[in-house]
Amino acid sequence: MSDPRSQPDDTEAEPLSPEAQAIFQRARRSFAISMGLLIVGLMTVAGVLVYRVTRDDGGGAAAQYSLPAISLPTGSEIISASASGGLLTLTYRAGPVTSIRIFDGRTGEMLREVPIVSE
Repeated sequence: MSDPRSQPDDTEAEPLSPEAQAIFQRARRSFAISMGLLIVGLMTVAGVLVYRVTRDDGGGAAAQYSLPAISLPTGSEIISASASGGLLTLTYRAGPVTSIRIFDGRTGEMLREVPIVSE
């Protein structure tokens, strides 16, 4: 075995040439600019997300669907209900007849009734 003290010391770094120093400076500058742009971009995205979450859009879905009541025939059975775009769509069965009624989500006014017929 050899004595580790007799081997050359690799921890001493040789001084860099001026060309190598210039390349390292350019790389550092490029890295700093890239990191700055990345941070500005992330801050922009975070700001937009906070804005979208906290903005007041007039009550959202609750304001679109404030209908007081809807009318269906007595003894009818609701099969399905769907709310979309300010409209409430109900599919119901009254005896042997199945129909679809579309209501305005704010006023509760029936806009259209579509009977489902078999062919």
